[in-house]
Amino acid sequence: MMKEMTLPASADGLDLAMLVSVPEGTPRGVVQLVHGMCEHKERYIPFAEFLTANGYVCVIHDHRGHGASVKSAEDLGYFYDGGWQALVEDIRVVCDWARAQWPGLDYTLFGHSMGSLAVRSFAKRYDGRIDRLFVCGCPSDNPAKGLGKALAGLFGRIRGWHYRPKLMQQMSVGAYNKPFKDEGWPAAWVCSDPDTLKAYHADPLCAYRFTANGFYGLLGLMQDCYDPKGWVVSRPELPVHFISGAEDPCRVSDEALEQAAELMRRVGYRHVDVKLYPGMRHEILNETDRRTVWNDVLEALE
Repeated sequence: MMKEMTLPASADGLDLAMLVSVPEGTPRGVVQLVHGMCEHKERYIPFAEFLTANGYVCVIHDHRGHGASVKSAEDLGYFYDGGWQALVEDIRVVCDWARAQWPGLDYTLFGHSMGSLAVRSFAKRYDGRIDRLFVCGCPSDNPAKGLGKALAGLFGRIRGWHYRPKLMQQMSVGAYNKPFKDEGWPAAWVCSDPDTLKAYHADPLCAYRFTANGFYGLLGLMQDCYDPKGWVVSRPELPVHFISGAEDPCRVSDEALEQAAELMRRVGYRHVDVKLYPGMRHEILNETDRRTVWNDVLEALE
């Protein structure tokens, strides 16, 4: 069901690797999936196939510096010169292509983790292009993001932008695994499903550290999506769904996740809701009870 293709990025002509799945008959809508940090589009194939089996076109691309959207293997975790702004524009390129292929269909944008930051920065500029937004596995706002970005910039200027700073890795996600350290996986916080964890840790397109350039872009993206200034809210009625595992350390706390949703209400969106899944960690689409999440997303689409 999955077709491979590429699109040129608008920022620098980088080839964006994509997967597209199209249902038989007349599609009911289009869902654009936006993946997270240090992963890739193929990890979303089961979810995409589920949606397509229920009538929805699914499109997903590898972010710049991820999966097959790289010029060389050394560029994994590297955003190139365009930085986070180019990453957001890449989402627009894919969106505009899909909307041209299936004009007039209901269009949903779904972002996970780093992708949840990116889709909010997209909506900040281009909400007129979408009919629904899912914010999944949302990293809550980090008050030290400005300091972290400055540190990543310092590493980049001194050691080179391809340098992979261990300190930045520890500062970004190092504390997430503490509640699950006895399980024996370096990133048990990602998911409680053992098969998912085994595949994740064995995957060279997941098990790597970001570059200084990548951390600089990641924290710039966080600054942008959590900045209440500059939002162009052309669709205040846009449904915005925050969904998260109740055991996801990325959300920091239920209160912090609610603050992320409240910011979108404050900038002008009237239909923002939050749903927590008990017992689930960061990757709720891959959890043991993933079908519950999948069906809830489908219900929202319908």
